[in-house]
Amino acid sequence: MKTLNFSKIRDDFPILKRLIHGYPLAYLDNAATTLKPKAVVDRMAQYYSMETANIHRGVHFLSEQGTLAFENAREKVRQFIGAHKTTEIIFTRGTTESINIVAQSYGRSMLKQGDEILITHMEHHSNIVPWQMLCLEKGCVLKVAPINDTGELIFEEFEKLLSPQTKLVSVSALSNSLGTVNPVKRIIQAAHAHEIPVLIDGAQAASHQTINVSEWDCEFFAFSGHKMFGPTGVGVLYGKEDLLNKMPPMQGGGDMIASVSFEKTTYNVLPYKFEAGTPHIAGVIGLGEAIDYIHSIGMDNIQKQERALLEYGIKALSSVPGLRLIGTAKDKSAILSFILDDIHPHDIGSILDQEGIAIRTGHHCTQPVMDRFGVPATARASLAFYNTREDIDRLTKALFKVKDIFQ
Repeated sequence: MKTLNFSKIRDDFPILKRLIHGYPLAYLDNAATTLKPKAVVDRMAQYYSMETANIHRGVHFLSEQGTLAFENAREKVRQFIGAHKTTEIIFTRGTTESINIVAQSYGRSMLKQGDEILITHMEHHSNIVPWQMLCLEKGCVLKVAPINDTGELIFEEFEKLLSPQTKLVSVSALSNSLGTVNPVKRIIQAAHAHEIPVLIDGAQAASHQTINVSEWDCEFFAFSGHKMFGPTGVGVLYGKEDLLNKMPPMQGGGDMIASVSFEKTTYNVLPYKFEAGTPHIAGVIGLGEAIDYIHSIGMDNIQKQERALLEYGIKALSSVPGLRLIGTAKDKSAILSFILDDIHPHDIGSILDQEGIAIRTGHHCTQPVMDRFGVPATARASLAFYNTREDIDRLTKALFKVKDIFQ
C-alpha cells in the first residue's frame, strides 16, 4: 500500500483553497456530493473545447474519437464494479434514474398484484418512492425491514419478511444519513435462498468501499458519478444480462432502436436499448476520469484514511456536551450525523457556514429514518479522504460556539 501525500492530494481540488466568509473552506458535505479533482474538470473541458461531437452515429473523426472515449469509460465502469460484460453497464442520469428504470421496466413487466417488494427502514427516498409508485400502479405491497437503535438492520427480522410473495429486495449498501454499512453479501444470499432478485443502491458506497457485483451476485446495482468525485448528471445501472434482455426499454427515441417503421420498431441490443437520446457524453468521460483518479489513490488508502478520520471525528464530537450521534453502527462509514441539545440543525448549519464550514442539515432524503429516531432533522458532517483532522477540530470548536450563542 503506497503512502498518501495528503497535502499533494488536497492540491488536486482547487476549491479547497477558497475562502468562505474569510475562512478556509472545510468541506464536510461529501455525502451530498464530493468535490471534483482538477483532472476530471480538465478532461471534460478538453472534450467540450477540442473533441465535441455526437457519438455512435458519425463516421467523421471527432465522432469516432468521442465514441471511443465514451465506450472506454464504460469499460472502466465495468472493471470498477467487477461486472462481467460492458453490455451490463447502462449510463443514466444518476442513482435515482437507475432505480426508477428497474421499477418501471423490470417492475411493471415482471411484478403483479399481491407481489411484495422488501426494503429497509434506512433507505433514501430514491429507494422508497419508485417502489411506492409501482405498488400503487400494480397493486404490489411494500414491506420494510426494521433497524435497531444504532441504525443497523435487524437481520433476523429482514429474513422473516422474505416469503414466496417477495419478488424483489432493494437495499442501500451504505446509509447516507446514518453511515451504516449493510452486510450486502449476506442480504443477497438470504434473498437468493428464496430465489428473490436484489437491487443494491450503491450511491454512497461507490466512493468508500470496493464494489464487486459479480462476487456479490446482485441482479442490479445503481450509483452516481457526483458522489465519487465525478460530474453531476451521470450515473450507472448495472444489471445481469439475462434480466436486462427480458426488460422493455423505459424510454423511446434515438440510439435505442435497431429499426423504425410506422408499423413496428425493433429495439437495439444492450446496453443501448436503455440509453435513448444523446447521453451526457462529457459526463460519462468525466466519470471514467474519476475512476482513474480513485485508482491512482487506491481504495485501500481511501478506506484507511477515512476510517482514521471517522474515529477521530467520533472522539472529537463526543467532547461536545449535549451532542448525540445518530447512527452508531459497529460497521460504519465516514458520516457523522448528530443533534445538539434542542438547537435546530438549520441554525447549527448557518452558524458553521459563517466559520467556513460546510455541512448538511435536514432530513437528508430519509424522513423515515428521522421518524425512527424521533428527530425532525440532523446536522451531518460527511468525510472524504481529502479532509483533515484540522477540519474536524474546526467543526468541534464551532459547535462549542453554537452552544455559547444559544445559551
